[in-house]
Amino acid sequence: MPLSARPWRDLRWLILAPHPDDETLGAGALIAQAARTGHLAGVVYLTDGSGSHLVSDGRSGAIKAVRRREAATAVRRLTGSRQQPPVHLDWKDAAPLNEGEAGFDRACRRLVSLCRQRAVDAVAVTALHEPHCDHVAAARLAYAVQKNVRHRLVVAEYRVWASSVDRATHRALVTAPMPPGKRRHALHAHRSQLTAAYGPGFRLPVERQHMAARDTLHLRRRA
Repeated sequence: MPLSARPWRDLRWLILAPHPDDETLGAGALIAQAARTGHLAGVVYLTDGSGSHLVSDGRSGAIKAVRRREAATAVRRLTGSRQQPPVHLDWKDAAPLNEGEAGFDRACRRLVSLCRQRAVDAVAVTALHEPHCDHVAAARLAYAVQKNVRHRLVVAEYRVWASSVDRATHRALVTAPMPPGKRRHALHAHRSQLTAAYGPGFRLPVERQHMAARDTLHLRRRA
């Protein structure tokens, strides 16, 4: 079903990304479409991204600052605006928290408050079956927020690294296509993930840099 169809076209979207660059890889078309139609409530990053590079103990601040700047640039390129700077929850990279832990519950309360303040109707987040622990934690946080808000909140999962989704348990929601080159321009903001500019660390595989024009979101069917 297209995102432009009722009732989806009227939803205000909050995008929850585990790391800077996941917003572009998994939800770039959603961000662009929601911003264009006035339905983007914001982009939130779960982790500080510091685990992407080898750094000495206590010296992760530099790469954190780099990845914050890259995230802001990517969001600006996707939205065409500086009006909605990203929100950062600053969890430690690759050290996910669990529901019931103080940091998890604090993040949940913060997002519940953000949903209320920005009139959020839907949260897009990485899929629960993603292979990275931070991606799974982001999904669990989104569903915890859904349980704790006082209004109806849709949670839609997007894929970054995960394989296909079972159609028996999920239904698909498809965005409009992005203009040619727009998503790639946003991805290039994440220079730390694409080059050796900041030393040894993660490099996004070349094949993952070829991205579809549309995003496919998946909504879990009710049992």
